[in-house]
Amino acid sequence: MKRISVDIGGTFTDCFFVWDEQYVEAKALTTHHNLALGFNEALDLACSRAGLDRATVLSGVDSVRYATTLGTNALIERKGPKVAAIVTHGFEDTIPLSRGRGYGEGLDQSLQQNLPAAERPEPIVPRRLIRSVKERVNSAGEIVARLDPDDVRQVLRELVDAGAEAIVVSLVNATENPAHELAIQEIFLDEFPAHELGATPILLGHQVSGRKGEYVRSTSTIIDGFLHEIMFHALSQLSNNLRGSGYDKPMLVIHNSGGMAQMNSTDALQTIHSGPIAGVGAAEHLSGETGLGHVISTDMGGTSFDIGLVPEGGVKHYDFLPTIDRWLVSVPMVHLDTLGAGGGSIASYDRIHHSIKIGPESAGSNPGPACYDRGGLRPTVTDADLLLGYLDPDNYANGYIKLNPRRARFAMEEALCDPLDLDVLDVARSIKDGVDEQMAIGIGKELRVRGYLPEDFTMLAYGGNGPLHACGIARHAGISRVLAPPFSSVFSACGAGNMKQLHFHERGVHVTLYNATTRRLYDDYAEFNAVVEELESAGREDLIRQGFTADQVRYRLELDMRYGNQLLTQAVTVEDLDRVRGVGDVLHIIKKFGDVYSHRFGASSAAPEAGIRCNTIRVAAYVAGDVVEFASLDSGGPRTVPEPVSRREVVFIGIEGHIDTPVYDETALEPDRVIPGPAIVTTQNTTFLVEPGWRLEPTQQGAVWFLTD
Repeated sequence: MKRISVDIGGTFTDCFFVWDEQYVEAKALTTHHNLALGFNEALDLACSRAGLDRATVLSGVDSVRYATTLGTNALIERKGPKVAAIVTHGFEDTIPLSRGRGYGEGLDQSLQQNLPAAERPEPIVPRRLIRSVKERVNSAGEIVARLDPDDVRQVLRELVDAGAEAIVVSLVNATENPAHELAIQEIFLDEFPAHELGATPILLGHQVSGRKGEYVRSTSTIIDGFLHEIMFHALSQLSNNLRGSGYDKPMLVIHNSGGMAQMNSTDALQTIHSGPIAGVGAAEHLSGETGLGHVISTDMGGTSFDIGLVPEGGVKHYDFLPTIDRWLVSVPMVHLDTLGAGGGSIASYDRIHHSIKIGPESAGSNPGPACYDRGGLRPTVTDADLLLGYLDPDNYANGYIKLNPRRARFAMEEALCDPLDLDVLDVARSIKDGVDEQMAIGIGKELRVRGYLPEDFTMLAYGGNGPLHACGIARHAGISRVLAPPFSSVFSACGAGNMKQLHFHERGVHVTLYNATTRRLYDDYAEFNAVVEELESAGREDLIRQGFTADQVRYRLELDMRYGNQLLTQAVTVEDLDRVRGVGDVLHIIKKFGDVYSHRFGASSAAPEAGIRCNTIRVAAYVAGDVVEFASLDSGGPRTVPEPVSRREVVFIGIEGHIDTPVYDETALEPDRVIPGPAIVTTQNTTFLVEPGWRLEPTQQGAVWFLTD
């Protein structure tokens, strides 16, 4: 296996490089003006560590996988084309009204509780660029009012004259019958051919989302249209960069559904949060191979802290109506909770509470934390870590970045010490403890809202800052087992290397598996199987277009189910069925749903007497491939304490004064060693902080256990 996997974050670009049996990790600062430059720098570093040159590697690898936060950043900054929307006549205000909830979606809980003070997000499609066409399709897919081509031409001309750079079409009940959306697309291409108007994209709602619900399907298509041009040019730039360096295969893009595809089979919407979700995929793979049990994955990078949940058995949680930025969308996305807490998170003075506020604003890679000495003037979490003695100024990121403690001290004094009337170390302590507590609260909330207890989980701490803050986060969260996984500093990039080429296709349905009123089981098997066959066919065509044969494609059936009229919908994976052929299969699905529901909410919570419904049928079409093999996490036998390479005065939370602390290098992370706290281990790509009361037990492939004494 020869493979390059890249995760481009807000601060660092992570590279995981596989060359036969050799695994190499490397990092470089993200170059936001041209992502290819940061990619090249990280790849060159990985190649040099492997003793190879870039041209040899790119001409020899089987694939390059790419995950990015570019789409997320573009939404935050509102940098994109002018998008227009075409809707069914009478539904012109569906998008602006946003179900009457648009002012609250995407806000944290504290802001949602103060809705009178909440502000609606700046619309991506302003009201003046929303037009309607006279047409109507009913809920059964029957055409009630036919589309008028002349009306469509007039609407298209008005939008083009108004400066529309992307056009979104989202008509009522188009998922049941897309004929009118397809007709509008045909008229547009006839009226404004590409050689006259240029490459103005027109996106159809039923192609972006197959589920019912006009509003969420419209917002999904609008975001896709808004990001389309940005992602196309950025990914094309990277693709051209690869091609110019000798790579002649299609570039693969990681999807937030937990899979990947070639660029020509990727919607811009599918790239949102793709990097952190690759980390959740790696956690799932590690858990399955090593029998870790319940796992909570935590990725602490320079900009954010991402929390993913992998219960025992490797079943990921999905969001089927996730919120992206401030918009509710309708795409199946691996569940991820993101906090604005990373190494670059800015610490500021909160005048109201006379305290320190950490994040969500980040210093990013440019200018970066004050200690980077690149023009940053505001204190960050990394500045606090440096002043507390956790980081080596001359050996940060393998010496790639030289840290300046005086800059960190100056920034902290100016912004925080004076208004709080505290010395620098007290402020640094507050920042370190505050950010650890903030992340622990996020973990606790994520687990308890889904019916789990933190003490039942192993915490995976990865990302550039994960092992540095692991003990502090676990202490606040009540977790006693923490694992820094193999290749922890680039674990999300490693996860990208394990992804399958996969496509989800779904369709909203009204299937009553058990009718509580008539006490009858569902028996229209042909209707159900026809939908499954249609979705399998769409997924098969996607993968055949990418060079696979039909017999290589595998399928996984998933159903969104609920009891009666409950709002809560539970996804159920039915891997042992591909069709419903009789009463026994219906009962099997019902039992599967009951088991999943009871496991999550308790045995007494199931309510089959209310009826059982299926709202969505989803098929995952995928092709399995080679994956990175993780070594065992068990290492029996006696352990010895290694000799430190130096000692350093370090400040720990809850302990007065400085502590003379042993410092180790990566040679101390051998499987037969144990490192009691307090201690610091500095490696090429990250720093392990062992707080008092903890010990470090290394295993294979650089994986390290943090355990309480």
